Amino acid sequence: MIIASGHVPHPLQAIADGAACTWFLTPANLVTARKKWIAGSLEPRGALVIDAGAVKALRGGKSLLPAGVVKIEGAFGRGDAVVVRGPDGAEIGRGLIAYDAEDADKIKGRSSADILSILGFGGRTEMIHRDDLVLGGE
Repeated sequence: MIIASGHVPHPLQAIADGAACTWFLTPANLVTARKKWIAGSLEPRGALVIDAGAVKALRGGKSLLPAGVVKIEGAFGRGDAVVVRGPDGAEIGRGLIAYDAEDADKIKGRSSADILSILGFGGRTEMIHRDDLVLGGE
């Protein structure tokens, strides 16, 4: 690559023009990288305590529904990271919650079909969607 009169080309243009470059490839796919980000990079803002049936459903690959939540802990907003705890208090996983703490407390233990009548607006049917959840050992 020739640099004339101090002009430095944009890196992508330099590569397109045939300049030598080094590629750094990640061994993880996007889903794995996202799950690592949720599990290890975000500071949890609260916790959900779930019943044994919900633990079984999550371990079977399901999303966390309001019906399986028995207790809300902390003050968090929609989209914040929360810890998911089993009935014994042990951490099951971490996830991004679809409701703030106040709304989550109102719908905990209830059917997803009741969300509209309880909150006055239709939200996600899941408290934490499977794609936004990382279980221990994943």
